[in-house]
Amino acid sequence: MKAMILAAGRGTRMRPLTDQCPKPLLEVAGKPLIGHHLERLAALGIDEAVINVSYRATQLVEALGDGRDYGLTIRFSHEAEPLETGGGIRQALALLGEAPFLLVNGDVWCALASAWLAPLGDDLARLVLIDNPAHRAAGDFHLDAAGRVHATGEPRLTYAGIALIDPALVAGRPPGAFKLAPLLREAMDAGRVAGCHHHGHWVDVGTPARLAELDAWLRRSDAER
Repeated sequence: MKAMILAAGRGTRMRPLTDQCPKPLLEVAGKPLIGHHLERLAALGIDEAVINVSYRATQLVEALGDGRDYGLTIRFSHEAEPLETGGGIRQALALLGEAPFLLVNGDVWCALASAWLAPLGDDLARLVLIDNPAHRAAGDFHLDAAGRVHATGEPRLTYAGIALIDPALVAGRPPGAFKLAPLLREAMDAGRVAGCHHHGHWVDVGTPARLAELDAWLRRSDAER
C-alpha cells in the first residue's frame, strides 16, 4: 500500500515560523513534523509515500530526498499553486495508482494504526475520527454504531486528517483545485464511507502554541520511557 502526505499548504497560521520554512519541516522533538509521519508509515509496512508540494517545494524535496533515511521511497507531486485537498489528490493519481492509499494531513500528529488499512470493500473511504478538540467543538461528522459515517446526526466527531481513500473518489473529477469534503459527503449519502474512532493522542499542529505543546509532550514521553 502507498500513502499520500498533504504538504502543499502555505502554513499561514504558523507565521512567522513558516516565513522561511514550510510547515512540514518545522521541528518537533528534534525532527521535522513530516519525519514523524514517514517513520510511522514505514513502521506500518508502507513502502512508498507520495508528497504534494508547492510552497517552498525545493526545501522539502532537498530535506527529504528519496526517503531512504526514513525507510521508504518518496515521490513528489509538484503543484504550481496549491490545488486544495481534492485537486492535490487528483493530480497525484498517476503516482498513487489505482489501489486504495492512506491519506495523511501533513499538519497533524498522530500514531498510526494498522487496523485503518483493512480492505475497503465497496466503500470509497474510511475516515479516522477523534473526540472534538476545543478548537473544533462542533465536530465534523456522525459515526453510527455500525461504523458508518454520516454528514448529519449526533453525536459529532472530528475528522483527524487521516483516511484510507479509494482513488475512484476523485478520479472522475477534472484536473484543477477542488475540495475533498464535498466528495466525501456525496459518498456518505451513498452509504460508502466507513469510520474508526481513534482514542489516542492527536494534535492539529495549526498554531505555534500547539507546536510547542506537542514538542513538550513528546519530550516528556521520551523521558519517561
